[in-house]
Amino acid sequence: MRLVATVCVVAASSPARAQSADVSGLRADMIADISSLESKYVSLAEAMPAATYDWSPMAGVRSVGEVFCHVAAANFGIPRFFGVEAPAEAAALEPKCETDDLESLKAGAVESLQKSFVFAKQAIAAVPDANLGAATKLFGRDTTNRAAMLLYVTHMHEHLGQAVAYARSNGVVPPWSAGG
Repeated sequence: MRLVATVCVVAASSPARAQSADVSGLRADMIADISSLESKYVSLAEAMPAATYDWSPMAGVRSVGEVFCHVAAANFGIPRFFGVEAPAEAAALEPKCETDDLESLKAGAVESLQKSFVFAKQAIAAVPDANLGAATKLFGRDTTNRAAMLLYVTHMHEHLGQAVAYARSNGVVPPWSAGG
């Protein structure tokens, strides 16, 4: 089965600005949360055996590999709604999630997650506090940059819960909770 990320990776020529020292308040809190999510996702993706990357709980539901690749693709794609385009290198990661070779899929998913979380923190840092209330469209609905960013982070949490359930269904204890 070919695995395809369900959210398109948006490739643009301008990379996100690097995180600056003036990030504070809500954006700093979101970046700290994303750092925690990054650690959990990457450690869980690494802990899952490659043989489980095509496992899903039932037909029509994302597999382990598809969940990790979906999160990476969304991490690159959602910031366009609050005005930050993904770097051109993001497009090169997508094919790594479109393989039937489970070892390669695992390696590609881990790499994609790592790079997407670095970008996610840069994307949040790139929007000044003064622009948080600016109007934007998110999946066709009127909203603000702040609300789009909150959806961004909650999306990461939603799929982490899914990934944890998948891991436990496959006998894998999330590394951050294995210490007892």
